[in-house]
Amino acid sequence: MTVYPLAPARQAPDYDLAADAGEDHVSASACPACLAAPSAEDLARSGDIKGARIMLSLPTAHCAVCITDVEREMEATPGVRSARVNLTLKRVSVDAEAGVAAEDLIARLDRIGYEAYELDPGMLSATETDKRGRDLLMRIGVAGFAMMNIMLLSIAVWSGAEAATRDMFHWISAAIALPTVVFAGKPFFASAWGALRHGRLNMDVPISLALVLASGISIFETMHHGHHAYFDAAVMLAFFLLVGRYLDYRTRAVARSAAEELAALEVPRATLWRGGVEQVVPVADLRPGDLIRLRPGGRIPADGEVIEGSSETDRSLLTGETLPVYVGPGTMLSAGEVNLTGPLTLRVTAAGKDSSLHRMADLVAMAESAKTRYTTLAERAARLYSPLVHLLSFSAFGFWLWASGGDLRLAVNIAASVLIITCPCALGLAVPAVVTAASGKLFRKGLLIKDGTALERLAEVDTVVFDKTGTLTMGAPVPENLADFDTEMLSIAAALAAASAHPLAKALHGAALAQGIVPARLDDLREVPGFGVEGRLGARVLRLGRSDWVGAPPAETTATHLRVGEAAPVTFRFSDHLRPGAAEAVALLQAQGKEVLLVSGDVEAAVAALAARLGIREWRSATLPAEKAALVAERMGQGARVLMVGDGLNDTAALAAAHVSISPASALDAARTASDIVLLGQDLSPVGDALRIAVQARARIKQNFAVSALYNVIAVPLALVGFATPLMAALAMSASSITVSLNSLRLR
Repeated sequence: MTVYPLAPARQAPDYDLAADAGEDHVSASACPACLAAPSAEDLARSGDIKGARIMLSLPTAHCAVCITDVEREMEATPGVRSARVNLTLKRVSVDAEAGVAAEDLIARLDRIGYEAYELDPGMLSATETDKRGRDLLMRIGVAGFAMMNIMLLSIAVWSGAEAATRDMFHWISAAIALPTVVFAGKPFFASAWGALRHGRLNMDVPISLALVLASGISIFETMHHGHHAYFDAAVMLAFFLLVGRYLDYRTRAVARSAAEELAALEVPRATLWRGGVEQVVPVADLRPGDLIRLRPGGRIPADGEVIEGSSETDRSLLTGETLPVYVGPGTMLSAGEVNLTGPLTLRVTAAGKDSSLHRMADLVAMAESAKTRYTTLAERAARLYSPLVHLLSFSAFGFWLWASGGDLRLAVNIAASVLIITCPCALGLAVPAVVTAASGKLFRKGLLIKDGTALERLAEVDTVVFDKTGTLTMGAPVPENLADFDTEMLSIAAALAAASAHPLAKALHGAALAQGIVPARLDDLREVPGFGVEGRLGARVLRLGRSDWVGAPPAETTATHLRVGEAAPVTFRFSDHLRPGAAEAVALLQAQGKEVLLVSGDVEAAVAALAARLGIREWRSATLPAEKAALVAERMGQGARVLMVGDGLNDTAALAAAHVSISPASALDAARTASDIVLLGQDLSPVGDALRIAVQARARIKQNFAVSALYNVIAVPLALVGFATPLMAALAMSASSITVSLNSLRLR
């Protein structure tokens, strides 16, 4: 058995603890949200953000064709590396070089007929969303009122009104219907005109054409004293199209994304404390170093350090932790937390676009918009829509005009039905609606998805590899036998431990200081990667670390060892606590048929005991970082799909090599950067839920594709042979979109 060693500050190969290097660890660890979203400088150094991330609102985008058009135009812009449209949220996220301006992108989109506005994802509000909903409801109300009045007038015609009387009722109906169609159909007409004006076709072109044809043929019939007019059908068509769009809008709103959850936590104003005077200012005006006052019950507007006052904060919406957390001078707070009990003065470290909350929202929005193989498949199918649907409609018009002996009314009705019924809305919603719903559900469980393809890959996992310390355990070791050592020995141990960020070193150093021990002054301090810390005290060589490196006998528990000169080594023993939800997570994964492994650098006895406690049959101890990565690569080479859950620098290679990876928010920056998903709270049980939800999401996507395909297989032939009126086509189109959206919300 190998004694568990101390590892170096920046490479902890055999004992994995979530710890940030440096003296700020204690205060920083009080802010899981900050840890989950590193500062702008850290992100820049790690390569997560290079250049500019520009978010634009796309209020008129509504179909898969819009996705293709916008992304193609954005990616053709010089300096733009990539662009992804999130149809559910009606926005495009552009990854561009630093010199690209939002105004230039907005102008390019305007040239192809898309309205766009620069969007601050941290300042989203429900107001604009509600405004869109109210606008649709107003148009539905107008269309519904007009429809009922026209139907009353139609009763007289159906009852046998003849000649001038019938024509009078038709003209009255026209006076009601035509302004109503113009007003109620404005969303469709404006979108269609924008597309046609720039040489494009979208789904609103055939819808608008159908409304125009239904109204036009009714006017033609009325002018020629025809027996039938279809003003009621035209208004009903507009009514049901609007109802379908509103229901679709509402079902998307229910699938509220994690990005919107985060953005809703941002505060627009803060109370600035300057020169002894309080002043309410926009959060965007705050700068690092500013002092702000926080009153009880208010949400914290910026990241910062408490310099005065004590209180408790609620972090439940950020981390899922339900219990309030005590804060006092020196505590780091994150934007979005709620100050509960006492007034605080906060020194701002980051605000607005630089705050951790804003960057988390931006990160999640990008993940929700990422391109997967399913979205690629949907987009390829949608590209065929415009030319195919117009070809089908034109062919149907020509055939029925010939087959009916020149019956223009019948040919126009069938052509309009084909135009409406072949809408690809359901196909366009098949993937993004599911991804948004799933990411929102996982976020509310405490999992932040950084990579948009992670959800897809998570559904394929069959093997889960857990690190031990800081992952399955809390990673807060406590020295058990300090009373066995004299002051000189503790002073030397504290001095060596101070040179390392390893959890055992931090625990030993902190415990020694708590007992009033003054660290010795040592020379030639250096870390030996994978082994421990070495220094000199006079002529004596000092070592703190692995048993084989120090020359100590193996220990039966988690331990580190100290040798002073030629004296016999001594052993510091530690204990740790199981992370909440660890047992539930392992049990849930095993119940799903996943193979679960425990891989740790800790000693054999400690790893074996934890494995037995959690019911993990396969485990490995005294594992070095390269061996962890090799194990993951070996399983991957055998065809397994591995989920790696780890937190330390020594897990980074394994996290990067795995099919998908998760790290706690308390993990080191390097581990969080390498992982696809961040666990925001302390509870580990959401890991088991994540795999279950990912599998459900994949099933829902496949079901949505099946619904879209089945709808078109059944509906299009019915329209082509004349069995579907334009009104029936509108109902069928709306029903297919709503069915897909509702199916996406069935994630449990």
